[in-house]
Amino acid sequence: MQSSPLLLEEPIRMASILEPSKPSFFPAMTKIVGTLGPKSRSVETISRCLEAGMSVARFDFSWGDPEYHQETLENLRAAIKTTKKLCAIMLDTVGPEVQVVNRTDRPISLEADTLVVLTPDQSKEATPNLLPVNFSELSKAVKKGDTIFIGKYLFTGSETTSVWLEVSEVNGDDVTCLIKNSATLSGSLYTLHVSQIRIDLPTLTDKDKEVISTWGVRNNIDFLSLYTRHVEDVRHAREFLSKLGDLKQTQIYAKIENIEGLNHFDEILSEADGIILSRGNLGIDLPPEKVFLFQKAAIYKCNMAGKPVVVTRVVDTMTDNLRPTRAEATDVANAVLDGSDAILLGAETLRGLYPVETISIVGKICAEAEKVFNQDLFFKKTVKHVGEPMSHMESIASSAVRAAIKVRASAIICFTSSGRAARLLAKYRPTMPVISVVIPQLKTDQLRWTFTGAFEARQSLIIRGLFPMLADPRHPAESKSGANESILKVALDHGKAFGIIKPHDRVVVCQKVGDSSVVKIIELED
Repeated sequence: MQSSPLLLEEPIRMASILEPSKPSFFPAMTKIVGTLGPKSRSVETISRCLEAGMSVARFDFSWGDPEYHQETLENLRAAIKTTKKLCAIMLDTVGPEVQVVNRTDRPISLEADTLVVLTPDQSKEATPNLLPVNFSELSKAVKKGDTIFIGKYLFTGSETTSVWLEVSEVNGDDVTCLIKNSATLSGSLYTLHVSQIRIDLPTLTDKDKEVISTWGVRNNIDFLSLYTRHVEDVRHAREFLSKLGDLKQTQIYAKIENIEGLNHFDEILSEADGIILSRGNLGIDLPPEKVFLFQKAAIYKCNMAGKPVVVTRVVDTMTDNLRPTRAEATDVANAVLDGSDAILLGAETLRGLYPVETISIVGKICAEAEKVFNQDLFFKKTVKHVGEPMSHMESIASSAVRAAIKVRASAIICFTSSGRAARLLAKYRPTMPVISVVIPQLKTDQLRWTFTGAFEARQSLIIRGLFPMLADPRHPAESKSGANESILKVALDHGKAFGIIKPHDRVVVCQKVGDSSVVKIIELED
């Protein structure tokens, strides 16, 4: 895969470096997913997170009970009303996670070059020589020489809080391991990961299904983050969601965490609504020198398929520090240059000391990287990949983006009911924001009338460059005359209020007129 050269020439690039970053309503075109938790659950903090640029709130059910997360979600809703900023909801399932259980809650210190036994007998107390696990089949899944990793908060990589083990003997249900590094494990639960070994547990556990069918249904979740090893995992999850009323609209984002998911990536991509590259876990299964190759290849495939892709684990040190390392800042920028739609923050906002500052600085780095993103090269590659003949919608979308760039439009306004047209526009990575005007549709199941549109609007909050607004349902999505001026005025006023559109700017409008799709360029007056 060819790398994208920087667009700016050297003298301009230096001027850009020395020029202070300019504040704006949208910190970046790249979206930020923030995980809400102990350090980021008050109305005030969540409001500041929304102001800083968070557009999707992730609820991680690997810890905390539904009541705790419900309180946090109610605070999120209050913050949305206060800030008037839309935010989508992502439910992250636990999945087939093997855990070490420490019922004493006392820290456990493990010494390098000593032995520790992993046992499925959870009635035993965790000690430096014995660790109970919640998976009875571990001894059947591993063999001598296998690598086992135990850590907390999904593998921070800290060699003092996580431990590498090498299987030295399997004896009945017990697994004896050699400790490779000294570490202290603290807390009640630690995640156990066996490198490149399949753990035969269901993708959606009974606990996951209960959370989805209660908490998920109650709160109309927009996204389900699903640990995915095979395309069947996505299909089974979609079948489960389809039986839960409104959740049939919930989008499934496949978390690729191990070699198995990597091997089946193409099939998973074809079925999932989006992809999350869970680099913390991948860094255990893959050699460090291979992780960047998978990231670039996977993002490229997602871009060409028009499927959103989210990258995780970018600023781990900001969990405890106010500034990222130079390497982390570069990593965020490279994720943007590679073509990521969103950056997902986990521990950094969940339990980190600086959740608001983390979101803010990640947004600033993304915005700077977007300035030098080679859109021209990306556009040509995407058009070439789509090939000819293009579908009607694909042709309209690519033409609208090309026109917007040629006339240096400040925004593209797209009228849509399903959100598909707006997603296609975003696929071509325009250099300006796409204001997606979602027109609600009235539907009935013969028992009640409901408006669609809210899901479609919120689900675009994870897509790079797409900024939704929910229109008045009295305005039709399709115009018979091409002069649907009232709703266009609302969209233009929306753009002006947020500082995207100014007097004398050009704006490209994409809408349906009767049975035809129309792209028009308008020039604003004072």
